[in-house]
Amino acid sequence: MQRLYDFLRRHPTWVDSFWAVVLLGVQGVSLAASGPEVRNDEPSFAAIPISLALGLVIALRRRMADRMLVLATVAGLAQVAAGVQVMPLDFAMLVIIFTVAANDQRWASRFGLIAGLCAAPVAELARLTGPMDNPSTLGKVLVTVFQMVPFALAWVLGDSLRTRRAYFAQLEERAARLEREREAQAKVAVAAERARIARELHDVVAHNVSVMVVQADGAAYVLDAAPDQAKKALETISGTGRQALAEMRRLLGVLRTGEQRESGEYVPQPDVEQLDELIDQVRAAGLPVDFKVEGTPRPLPSGVELTAYRIVQEALTNTRKHGGPEVGASVRLVYFDDGLGLLVEDDGAGASDEAYEEGGSDGRGQGLIGMRERVGMVGGTLDAGPRPGGGFRISALLPLKPAH
Repeated sequence: MQRLYDFLRRHPTWVDSFWAVVLLGVQGVSLAASGPEVRNDEPSFAAIPISLALGLVIALRRRMADRMLVLATVAGLAQVAAGVQVMPLDFAMLVIIFTVAANDQRWASRFGLIAGLCAAPVAELARLTGPMDNPSTLGKVLVTVFQMVPFALAWVLGDSLRTRRAYFAQLEERAARLEREREAQAKVAVAAERARIARELHDVVAHNVSVMVVQADGAAYVLDAAPDQAKKALETISGTGRQALAEMRRLLGVLRTGEQRESGEYVPQPDVEQLDELIDQVRAAGLPVDFKVEGTPRPLPSGVELTAYRIVQEALTNTRKHGGPEVGASVRLVYFDDGLGLLVEDDGAGASDEAYEEGGSDGRGQGLIGMRERVGMVGGTLDAGPRPGGGFRISALLPLKPAH
């Protein structure tokens, strides 16, 4: 049954042709039953071509509605002129008015409405030229108005269907637009998440691998002369590697939604309170760091705390990379009423211009790019560059209000 319904929907002209044949059959039976004569005792031969024309109107109403409207108008005028009585196929006039009103061709819709409303008065005027049965004038008016109602009703139904279709088309277009917007937002969110994971991986790998490299070099240097120090360096390498692995598992876990995570498999997200551990680790790697906290410490938004931790981590990593031998660093953490200030300085050789100008070139300066992206996400400001007299300075101000 569903296949038949789908077939009929794909071939509407066949359905209309079927009903045209049915009405032509009813018309033939009606002509046969009415006898060979009509008004004025004239043969009813004129009813045959008019019936065929109206049948064609029904059959092709959806393929060429405007042309069928003109054909129906001509057939109606011919019926009035020939004095043919009202017949079943006159129903085609109501059908074509409904069809053109349901379409988007406004001129055809208006023409159909006017022609339909004029049909009854024209037929009544033609009837006045024939034999009169002297009905009252009021009766004529009432009959004419009553005959105009079906045409007006057909047009109203068709126009309502057109409005309903336009409304549903607008809803579908709106739904499609919203779907496109959702897809675009999803792509932006995916890109932002990828950038965040890339920043996290860079910070984790750059910092921890840098510590491991320094400790490995130190262990190799003192392996024979001071085995205890070499053993301590190897323990630091082991601990740093485990920490890096745990953080990388935490980051990769973001991509494994729906998988069951074992308790304690991933370390918590770093915050300001873990800066002491970070600086102790850096000191153990051989970089002297002076760390001070000013103001009253208090809980901060997680995004601000993670940003502050990563800035200090990346800055100290850069100091080890570019500072040269016998470099020292200082870290200042300042709590303001409306923000958190960071100042990381070193007295080393500093970084090359390409590492911090124009966002870093040739793949360099990725850490500073990540810093600026992090600070921008929380609505803060970052300044990075060489210090007067030597060394490098990174200062940041992180507001406590969310960025808009």
